[in-house]
Amino acid sequence: MNPEQLAALCARIAPVDRAAAARTQALLDDKTKPRRSLGRLEDLACQLAAIRGTDKPATGPKAVVVMAADHGVAEEGVSAYPQEVTAQMVLNFARGGAAINVLARHVGAEVVVVDVGVRAELPPLPQVRSCRVAPGTRNFTREPAMTRAEALQAIGIGARIAAELVAGGVVLIGVGEMGIGNTTSASALTSAFTGAPVEEVTGRGTGIDDAGWQRKLGAIRRGLARHLPAPEDPLATLAALGGFEIAGLAGVVLGAATERTPVVVDGFIASVAALAAVRFCPRVAPYLIPSHRSVEVGHRIVLHELGLRPLYDLDMRLGEGTCAALAMNLVDAAVRVLAEMATFSEAGVSDSGR
Repeated sequence: MNPEQLAALCARIAPVDRAAAARTQALLDDKTKPRRSLGRLEDLACQLAAIRGTDKPATGPKAVVVMAADHGVAEEGVSAYPQEVTAQMVLNFARGGAAINVLARHVGAEVVVVDVGVRAELPPLPQVRSCRVAPGTRNFTREPAMTRAEALQAIGIGARIAAELVAGGVVLIGVGEMGIGNTTSASALTSAFTGAPVEEVTGRGTGIDDAGWQRKLGAIRRGLARHLPAPEDPLATLAALGGFEIAGLAGVVLGAATERTPVVVDGFIASVAALAAVRFCPRVAPYLIPSHRSVEVGHRIVLHELGLRPLYDLDMRLGEGTCAALAMNLVDAAVRVLAEMATFSEAGVSDSGR
């Protein structure tokens, strides 16, 4: 992907259909219940109608895209785990033994694992798409994590995967990630995109101690000071401080939106990828369904910046797309209520009008 192709991709993203949402709310108001008594489940149904441009959105195949990559900034001692864990977890995903595999099976979703930049070379695996840009990013405390061309390549990979999934019948896409060091990258991007102080967007990640947290803060501050992110150039910010998996997930979000397909966003890192996508194209925001609020402190700031209210608050911080998978149950429930619940006239129930 080149800059012109990214601009063309963004230009294809249409505004959601607010009229379809209004028609859907009218249909819900005629169901056998007090008006708005199903609360945010009704909001979900209306959002899906607006995204798909119909007051009869349907359930269908679901997929969770899990992008995996390593981060050069891990050299700064910002994680409780060694970088080898990224490749080890990808193998776990391939065997079906990770939390995302369990929860995706629970909701009937396919797990699409994508290696966009794992440092260790993985053996050929039919369960893993090998789309490696490079064996991990560079250390952003010393140089940009990616070149602009590499960031664009990762975005293009994500957009193509989204298009392939939709062409194969998928109607709902979740996004998740795996990569040792990626909360450091996500925190740096959050500060760069929002202007929030580093200490307010930086959490404990995989469970680092106080000394590790101080190293993490220091690495982020050095990265921000070195690269001086420009708000008017989100690609430069993403390339300087991001990760291949973050850029790839931004591409998934953009690609899904071009196909009028909703995206269920997982936790902190996935939400930062969604924020990057919105910086490229603000019309993306209504296509996002926020699954949960992570215990990572920066996630609250990202959700506020996106204007999104999460569906769950379960003290989760695993990533991998785990809460995105859980939220798919609610999305399906909203569609089924709209499609299957009787109206007052059908059920012979008196309508109070309230």
